[in-house]
Amino acid sequence: IADVGSGGGLPGLVLATVRPEREMHLIEATARKAAFIGEAATVLDLRVHVHAQRSEELGRGELRDACLCVVARALAPPPVAAELCLPLCRPGGRLVLWSRESADDELAFAAAALGGQVLVPECPGVLVIGKLAATPERFPRRPGMAAKRPLSASRSDRRRQ
Repeated sequence: IADVGSGGGLPGLVLATVRPEREMHLIEATARKAAFIGEAATVLDLRVHVHAQRSEELGRGELRDACLCVVARALAPPPVAAELCLPLCRPGGRLVLWSRESADDELAFAAAALGGQVLVPECPGVLVIGKLAATPERFPRRPGMAAKRPLSASRSDRRRQ
């Protein structure tokens, strides 16, 4: 399981507590926050891997297509969060996003471009994307590009014209 943008350790530390048999990766790009998560995990006697790196770097490296489940809470708008998280998820796995936004065409486009498909959520505020195929080699794009130029069907249409 990977928690992208762990911040203060939620939900990653809670998941590590209730599922101690699972390998847990907490990903936080801010070194100070990552250090806090590591200290909290030590105090709570949790076995977790804390990565003080950007998800784009891990998605091109050791965690590419590796995790059964990837979670993110308040990370970014859903299409951006999909690009930051789906490269970490293995085919057959799930991405769970906590979001006030609902699934729309832009999220469906981003998920499909990354080898995934939006699944019907079971509760409001949660978006679930199933990973169907390995991440295409061009993803993730370099750090910052997902937020600067989110994957978009309308942008893709303009490029074809």
